[in-house]
Amino acid sequence: MSKKKYPKLPDLGARTDEITIFAGPCSVESEEQFDEVAKTCSKLGLHWVRGGAFKPRTNPHSFQGLGEEGLKIMHAGGKKYGLKTLTEVMDSEHISLVQRYCDGIQVGARNFQNFSLLKNIGIATSKTGTMVLFKRGFAGTIAEWLAATEDITQCGNDNVVLCERGLRTFETATRFTLDISAVPVIHKQSLFPICIDVSHPAGQRDLVPSLAKAAVAAGADSLMIEVHPDPASALSDGAQQLTPAQFETLVGELRELAAVFGKKIV
Repeated sequence: MSKKKYPKLPDLGARTDEITIFAGPCSVESEEQFDEVAKTCSKLGLHWVRGGAFKPRTNPHSFQGLGEEGLKIMHAGGKKYGLKTLTEVMDSEHISLVQRYCDGIQVGARNFQNFSLLKNIGIATSKTGTMVLFKRGFAGTIAEWLAATEDITQCGNDNVVLCERGLRTFETATRFTLDISAVPVIHKQSLFPICIDVSHPAGQRDLVPSLAKAAVAAGADSLMIEVHPDPASALSDGAQQLTPAQFETLVGELRELAAVFGKKIV
């Protein structure tokens, strides 16, 4: 890719002593559900809360998200607790709508090479500099990932965080295979910060803490962790979501680990 110098992003902990956590439910299901998670994030001194309003589900009969109502819930929760909000955009038609309510835009793995969507996001965020969290595709190479990132940056927005969320392999013990080596490789080949989504590759909540600790040890700039007040009743991905109490314990452990490397969790 080009040698263009991208700006540092202090609020995201890019190449600084901060490790940002993007935490929240897989899907925004109700005001009460999201409020409890946002309150937990605020109590822990975190800066962001995330949730899905538009859900790209494999089964079309599964819960598809609350749409704009979910965005309104996120906006209200973020404002109430002083948190920035992050959600996924699936369609170019939703970009302006999401920007109206949320502080960050996520591009999911299924849109990894949706070049039209990436360019439209780059154009729409070129003046605002909105953070775009860009997930790697199920079978995408790092070279393809970095190349696709330029569809965003060349349209005017350099504020991109790459997100490793696991690859599809022959292994079935986990939901996906987490490529932890993506952290040093991305740091070597680009100036972008990298986030590790530890929930999707785990697929099981008891594996999440170990993957999160591995990500911190590997030098990740941020983590994505799914949290739900009652995972057993979650409308999507309940098996991989932590309860607020489990999340609070994990954040405490991650803070101790991050301190070993001279970093802090925010």
